[in-house]
Amino acid sequence: MKTLLSSRPVLWFLFLFNLVVAAAAPFAVDGTQGVMTGAGMGAVSLGAGAALLRGRAQRQHG
Repeated sequence: MKTLLSSRPVLWFLFLFNLVVAAAAPFAVDGTQGVMTGAGMGAVSLGAGAALLRGRAQRQHG
């Protein structure tokens, strides 16, 4: 499962999908639930983006 989640296509999907949902959630869901959904999905998107950048840096140096 770790190999699947760390593959580049899956990381790109997680990054882009969660970024879109994080941006749309506060408008689609009212109140605190929308804000918290946006924050949670944003955190997942940032994590996937960081993993993509880390993988890119490793490929350039190694």
